[in-house]
Amino acid sequence: MTILRGQTNYTVGNNDYNSPTFRKLLDSLQQQSWELELIISGFAIFGLFTAYEPLRIEMINAQNEDQIYRFVVYFILNIACSILLFNLLLHVVLRGLWIGALGLRYVSGDIEFERLRYSERFTKYLKKRIISFDRYIANLENYCSVLFAISFLLIFYVLAMTMIILSIILVANYILESDVLPEAAASIIGGILILFIIFGMFLTFIDFITQGWLKKKKWVSRIYFPIYWVFSFLTLSFLYRPLVYNFLDNRFGKKLTLLLTPIYIAILMLTSLEYRQSNYLDKEQRSSSMFAKKDNYWDMMTEEGDFPGRMVIPSKVISQPYLQVFVPFSENLENRVFAFNDSLTPKEDRRGLSSSIKINSNWSDEITSLRQKDSIRKKYLKTFNEMYSFRIDTLDMDEDFIITTAMNDILGFETYLKISQLKEGKHLIRLRRKRKEKDSIVTVSDAILPFWYFKN
Repeated sequence: MTILRGQTNYTVGNNDYNSPTFRKLLDSLQQQSWELELIISGFAIFGLFTAYEPLRIEMINAQNEDQIYRFVVYFILNIACSILLFNLLLHVVLRGLWIGALGLRYVSGDIEFERLRYSERFTKYLKKRIISFDRYIANLENYCSVLFAISFLLIFYVLAMTMIILSIILVANYILESDVLPEAAASIIGGILILFIIFGMFLTFIDFITQGWLKKKKWVSRIYFPIYWVFSFLTLSFLYRPLVYNFLDNRFGKKLTLLLTPIYIAILMLTSLEYRQSNYLDKEQRSSSMFAKKDNYWDMMTEEGDFPGRMVIPSKVISQPYLQVFVPFSENLENRVFAFNDSLTPKEDRRGLSSSIKINSNWSDEITSLRQKDSIRKKYLKTFNEMYSFRIDTLDMDEDFIITTAMNDILGFETYLKISQLKEGKHLIRLRRKRKEKDSIVTVSDAILPFWYFKN
């Protein structure tokens, strides 16, 4: 199939990069790339704005439930989304300015400094700094094209950092804590691999910020090459390497890259700023006898990004003769259960990332039957009930929890306390937990909430 574009005649599927026809095609597309840039930027910005809030909510949810793997994934996605949004919005603004400059050039042509009738000093200065309007348009075009390309390159850099962090976690989980390898061999192999990854990460970072200094020195390059080769696969740099070196051999690309780095740091600093209204009061403190935080009351958690604290009750004001109490589940909570009753600790921890595809449901799982699972769950719940109890003011209460799912399908433990004997007015409920310390058991307060009880 042959397609005609102006004076260029080329065949679809003929992508020989050495042929003059293919080069003419690329030159033609290069001149019209701004249209594609604006279309892609528009769709990408719309999609990123749509995805940003759900990603942030999932990140907060993973942090709230102590799910480190999910948190890392959503944290990286959140960073990538923020970088793309900033770069693409800046790209659209600069492209708009470029289009406006082209329209103005069509109407007014180049700048005629003599017609401005400025003094000789100002005329010489402006001619030296501006030179010509066409040069200004060309610079805008360069900034827009390079910024659009670097936006997606930065996502690959974020992905590279993620892959390195995941490599360290995988070595720690599957080699250092391996049950297959002998303990001494696992420690030696795992230690060597982690040191290699950290050392290689440091050298790769030095080479990146110096824009290839380690590749220029003959004796250093010999040591660095095998590390570079391994990290090219570890960081997936073979996917975007041509983009990187195309930036490095271009002075304008280097300049823009160095310019964006302090801008990102400045944005990070600006977004971390907050106005302090009081010397002593802080709305981020935990609930106590003097403060009631919204994440401890169901009726106050009205926004999608609200997640429960360590203990949740229906409202600050209770009018029923009973009090519903919910304690959300987290991995840290399960660790406390294992510490209190070590017989529940599994030989192989099955928490973490797993596939929903099951080839054999009994693989590496000692708990094979429903009866065994129910028995373990009963023992788990019994241990939890032994650990946790309540105190309202000076009155001790000990009601049995059940496992349930609450609002937004949050897993946790729920119970109901009889409070009809309480006087009307303000009360404090404490969630108390037993824990082992050496040869003794101590009781600590995990959460303290104020509430008011008024009978109907």
